[in-house]
Amino acid sequence: TYCTLENSLKGPTKGHVFGFDKQGCDLYSRIIYGARASIAVGIFSTLTATIIGVIFGALAGYFGGVLDAILSRIVDIFFAIPMVLAAIVIMQMFKEHRSIWMVVIVLGVFGWTQIARITRGAVLSIKNEEYVTAARTLGVSNIRILLRHILPNAAAPVIVYATVALGTFIVAEATLSFMGIGLPSSIVSWGGDISTAQQQLRTAPMVLFLPSIALALTVLSFIMMGDVIRDALDPNQRKH
Repeated sequence: TYCTLENSLKGPTKGHVFGFDKQGCDLYSRIIYGARASIAVGIFSTLTATIIGVIFGALAGYFGGVLDAILSRIVDIFFAIPMVLAAIVIMQMFKEHRSIWMVVIVLGVFGWTQIARITRGAVLSIKNEEYVTAARTLGVSNIRILLRHILPNAAAPVIVYATVALGTFIVAEATLSFMGIGLPSSIVSWGGDISTAQQQLRTAPMVLFLPSIALALTVLSFIMMGDVIRDALDPNQRKH
């Protein structure tokens, strides 16, 4: 965005409805640009966590036995590690290589455990259904049964949780950027703008409040979208 120090901390003017930040950058433009990075991290982190979680959960739930015990213990180990704390440690270790993809990988690797548990539970409730037993009797391979019969019918709770988790990953990215160890300063993000604007809390509070409001509304939107998707995929949950 175009910035000029002459406009530093000026209020709203014609063509600049939110005013300017300390560097004289248009606040509205920075909020829009910040949305791209934050939402991109949220979407790709959710995809990464969903892929890992579905693989672990599906294999554990379908095959059971020793494989279930081993995979469940791996899930428990990762579940015991706080995602944001792990991300702080990893990002601090590789702070010279910070990028959107670095944040995506770190959040995805440490944020898949709940999806794995949800997938495992859904697979356990479906794998003994009659159509699965019929497919197994006909000699259909286990992988084909998983991909064609079980996972499509177990997808509803995973999709609902993934939608809500997307907002969680956006908040995690904002937290890391706020602490200065998330996205690099060359990438506009809400967390970075909030961190920079905290020094102007008393003199120009809107510089801090506006990106914070954008972050809160975005996360709330994904949470509400998760509720809508849940109602659409599960008629028993619909509100009358």
